[in-house]
Amino acid sequence: MPKDSKIVNDKTIIAFDFGLQKIGVAVGNILTKTTTPLDIIYFRTGTNLWKDIELLLDEWKPSSIIVGDPINMDGTVSEMSCRARKFAQRVHGRFAIKVLMVDERLTSFEAKSLSLRTKVSKGYANGNIDSLAAEIILTSWMKISA
Repeated sequence: MPKDSKIVNDKTIIAFDFGLQKIGVAVGNILTKTTTPLDIIYFRTGTNLWKDIELLLDEWKPSSIIVGDPINMDGTVSEMSCRARKFAQRVHGRFAIKVLMVDERLTSFEAKSLSLRTKVSKGYANGNIDSLAAEIILTSWMKISA
């Protein structure tokens, strides 16, 4: 087998909490039901978002990706939901990986609340709210899909 062949790990899932300035990232294992927040991917002038995502996917080799869908509280599609869905389509198109959208209503609120209660744990105290939100999205998906 060539060195650069990717071996897909059918137990690993990556989750994204999409935002216009940054994307929170978390990784999870569906067998052990464990999740961990990762670094935030920032949109900055001169950076290559797709290269950052490619490096992440090469490192973790997930079987699929979860993207939070920020629909409105009444269940209607928001402008951010449209953008998150477009991002999900682009990830799928660029990397040929299965991408699922998951309702993320109130995950940022929950992440901020948890961050305030959790002083030093998993990097939450460092203001890593976006990756914590991605972890909450991933945990929610694991609860409903398993």
